[in-house]
Amino acid sequence: MLRKTLLGLAGILALALLLLGSQYVASESGEVVVLRTRDAAGGVHETRLWVVDHDGSAWLRAGNPSGGWFPRLSAQPEVEVVRGGTTLVFQAAPTPEARDAINDLMQEKYGWADSYISFYFPRAKKIPVRLLPAAASAPAA
Repeated sequence: MLRKTLLGLAGILALALLLLGSQYVASESGEVVVLRTRDAAGGVHETRLWVVDHDGSAWLRAGNPSGGWFPRLSAQPEVEVVRGGTTLVFQAAPTPEARDAINDLMQEKYGWADSYISFYFPRAKKIPVRLLPAAASAPAA
């Protein structure tokens, strides 16, 4: 009995590790940028995200608009993005009306990984975020 229980627990643990590992591999495939947001106390938070280019701007996409980086970005839209080793300052503009276009571009660019992640975070609920150059778009320090 103990052996069956231990085998069952080992199987559940292996499945959980497989799911977490595959989610990590999917989310890190392709081009990934670092988004820096600030919380109310001024603390900096870094989040790794996918990015696409559309209509002359870079775009991010929030999979969970009620948690993580999106509420910080909504409260303080001036953000830093590290892309290709360069850090730039942007004004982030959530743009829900661009959802279909940005979802299509993400699918085209990230393929199977976008499909896999969209199983957990459905495309219909994602919010595109347009990155507009900040007034003084000099590289961040």
